[in-house]
Amino acid sequence: MILRRGGVFCCVKFQTKNSGEIKVKNIHGLRQEKKDLLSQNHAILVKCRDENRDMTETEKATFTANKQKTQDVQAQIDRIEQVMDAERELSGVPVEDVDSTAAAAAAPKRPFKSLGEQLIAVRHASLSGRVDPRLASFMAGPSGTSETVPSDGGFLVQTDFSDQLLQRTYATGQIASRVTRYPISSQSNRLKINAIDEDSRVDGSRWGGVQAFWANEADAFTGAKPKFRQIELALNKLTGLCYATDELLQDAAALQAVIMDAFPKEFTFKVEDAIVSGSGSGQPLGFLNSGAVITVAKDSGDSGPTVSTNDVLNMYTRLFATSRVNAVWLINQDVEPKLYPLTLGSGTAVQLLYFPPGSQMNNDPLYGRMMGLPVIPAEHCSTLGTPGDIILADMSQYVMSDKGAPEAASSIHVRFLNDETTFRFVYRVDGQPTWKKPLTPKNGTNTQSPFISLATRS
Repeated sequence: MILRRGGVFCCVKFQTKNSGEIKVKNIHGLRQEKKDLLSQNHAILVKCRDENRDMTETEKATFTANKQKTQDVQAQIDRIEQVMDAERELSGVPVEDVDSTAAAAAAPKRPFKSLGEQLIAVRHASLSGRVDPRLASFMAGPSGTSETVPSDGGFLVQTDFSDQLLQRTYATGQIASRVTRYPISSQSNRLKINAIDEDSRVDGSRWGGVQAFWANEADAFTGAKPKFRQIELALNKLTGLCYATDELLQDAAALQAVIMDAFPKEFTFKVEDAIVSGSGSGQPLGFLNSGAVITVAKDSGDSGPTVSTNDVLNMYTRLFATSRVNAVWLINQDVEPKLYPLTLGSGTAVQLLYFPPGSQMNNDPLYGRMMGLPVIPAEHCSTLGTPGDIILADMSQYVMSDKGAPEAASSIHVRFLNDETTFRFVYRVDGQPTWKKPLTPKNGTNTQSPFISLATRS
């Protein structure tokens, strides 16, 4: 198993122990061969239909040969299945056949007790071809429903388990937990949100064009209306795979512990990384790559990659005043030592600018505070001395949309040649800042924004 810090791609291999494992491998190879033959013949028929013609002699020969091979392969599959059924019965393993539509419909709807229990049931179903009745309502749809699960051997994960994955993703993330989220219905992959198109606070520009007058400023009423723009969120796929060992699949509790711990952490890492610096192409648009961010020039007294009191004050004064209620400092951990010496004032009036976690002036045991706002170390911040190493951001001004809990499925067909069972998770999400550009104040020349970064210091 390979565990990534902050996430996981479990990549381990089944151990081939006996002839039963070899038969399983062979039968999956035969099933894949049958599928390939059928696909080839289907392609021939479609081509002839589209070109409005009969098959050529070469196509007829290929079609006939494929049809005969399909029958031969099916006969081999039937023989292996008969041997496997006999071995299971002799070993005392109960066999439940719910292959028919009627049996699946009549299957009990009691839920699985844990995600690990369901994933093990999926693995047994893939190996034996016999489906646990509780899986009947989680079967994958027909071929072509690629937005959910693989058409071969795939099963949706029980809804409450998927919900837990999503809840943990946003509960554990200090950045993701602060954004504004909008759900998208199951019938759509896009969301359009109306937002006020305001980039100036001068008269006539507030709310994109709303203006009020004192009675003595205008003899007649002057019409005005707000201006709107649309924020469009088109869902992107965030996918994760886990290849599980035979040993791990024998222990439902251990399997669930790995899945429920590793995947939410990995999804959190990827989502938060996109919120900060996503390209907006195939993933959310990060605020650092948006037009809304303000990059404050470094203090002229800065020497080398550091952060000074003036840098902090200049960043804070460019933060939109309304955003000070929700804003947080995000820093690369290499920035942290540069904050401890920062002070305001001089002589007997000097005071600390930064208060470490758990200090006398800061009871928070986890995060320091600066200018009254939390200071949160984040892996997603860039290296010391470069833009993005210290950020002041109001994450409520970043909007995300998703299609609810991640979809999850399992199949042994994806990597059956490697004797690996694959568990796949797909989360559909998009996001971007609600601001398209910084705001010009009514009085003053310095623009303001909910997203402030510091320029390069070297």
